Amino acid sequence: MGAGGGLTVKVQVIAPGSVHTGVLPSARAPAPAEPSTYDGWRPRAVLGAAAPGGLALPPAQPTAAWMYGPRAVWTDGRMVVAADTGNHRVLVWHRVPDRDGMPADVVLGQPDEHSEGPAAGGRGPEAGLYLPTGVLVDRGRLVVADAWHHRVLVWDAVPTRTATPPDAVIGQPDLGSVEPNRGQERPEAATFYWPFGIAVVDGRFLVADTGNRRVLGWRDGVPLDGRPADLVLGQPDPHQREENRGGPVGPASFRWPHALAGTGTGGLLVADAGNHRVLRWDAHPDRDRPADAVLGQPDLEAGTEFPYVSQAGRLRFPYGLSTVRGGMALADTANNRVVLYDAATATGADRPCAVLGQRSYDANGENRWEQVTADSLCWPYGVHWHRPEAGPELIAVADSGNNRVVLWERP
Repeated sequence: MGAGGGLTVKVQVIAPGSVHTGVLPSARAPAPAEPSTYDGWRPRAVLGAAAPGGLALPPAQPTAAWMYGPRAVWTDGRMVVAADTGNHRVLVWHRVPDRDGMPADVVLGQPDEHSEGPAAGGRGPEAGLYLPTGVLVDRGRLVVADAWHHRVLVWDAVPTRTATPPDAVIGQPDLGSVEPNRGQERPEAATFYWPFGIAVVDGRFLVADTGNRRVLGWRDGVPLDGRPADLVLGQPDPHQREENRGGPVGPASFRWPHALAGTGTGGLLVADAGNHRVLRWDAHPDRDRPADAVLGQPDLEAGTEFPYVSQAGRLRFPYGLSTVRGGMALADTANNRVVLYDAATATGADRPCAVLGQRSYDANGENRWEQVTADSLCWPYGVHWHRPEAGPELIAVADSGNNRVVLWERP
């Protein structure tokens, strides 16, 4: 599994014995009692492919209600934004869906809800996306990591109309340019190679520049003036891009940095998916320096995968990361689960407070090696946790292998 993980083939598989009518089936298949690992969390709505009993990939022609390999999702409790990665588009729901299969209100990156393909089906990068993998809304702006166009796009406001073009681009000189590192042989502090993850942490704008094996940071929020990053983390200088700095796994290196979040106490977390770990800096780094702690590995020099043993206290390709006050959620992708912690300071093999998608802390099967249900997971890539001052909490999961986003709710 490479860092890019391109999605290039689209087929349709229907559960045995079913008849495809073009209407989303219900995801509310009979399920056992809520596992104790869920800690009160339950699916609220399934968006995209719902296929109890089997895997159903979306049809060749998309709709506003289907997704293909979504890899990121964001919610503030009022709206939901998802990177529909395999369809090379972003979907926006202007209210949080409360029923399965609810179509998106807005489609971005394609001229309409039925088109697909990179660069708006060949119409050009000015109007299209290529495997978008990061989404967020910051101060009213929609920000999208357009990974395989090696850029970050910005809309000044969350669009209310399909096919609204972006207002600004970061990492490229203009909307028509899409070369890795702006076509240069070596990276600079203002260029990207597969920017998969984005975050705003304590006013700083951060990009997981995965193909350059580093994290870039800007102190004063989303940079719309083309200035280079103030922080290059994970490489000795802005021009290097070797995996793990060209050496063994260490406390200051990355293999595939993919997601970022704040600790809530002035620190930084980076999901270093390729090294099967999460690194933590207790104070936000203002320069390249080693991490202070690690989760998912016994120490800061380890990056080993253990696929055929109990997964209690372990991580395998953790691609997604989100924090709230008093909580941290990880999309533990290859373990087909989302693990929740009651603090962003979890380290080593610390036990999570909840596991979504599996019925024990040890298990890791795709859809539990059983069937697709509303609460099963298959290669979840993205996660976003919203905890309001009052009212129910939401965890949005980009359940990529099941071609859907699942909204989980806890009263």
